Amino acid sequence: MSGATTDGDGEDDITTVNFKLTESFLDEIDDTWQGRGFNSRSEFIRYTLRDAVEFPTFDRDELVALLAAEVDIQEGNTVSAEEARDRFGTNE
Repeated sequence: MSGATTDGDGEDDITTVNFKLTESFLDEIDDTWQGRGFNSRSEFIRYTLRDAVEFPTFDRDELVALLAAEVDIQEGNTVSAEEARDRFGTNE
């Protein structure tokens, strides 16, 4: 795991981290970890954070652009592939 220190026996040291959440968000987290079969809230949070660090998918700007594109699709603000090729000057 990234940034982890290990003891001589190869086990990662465990450090407690405290942070603040709203009660409503904590309720959502609890519903999620229980619904997905995790053994505990801590296990779910460790898994989620490890996944976010090891496999980052979107930065905030990319996510905003993706959401804006979804709104365009839902509102019918799209063009055909042929129109896009014409607009951007590609022949493929």
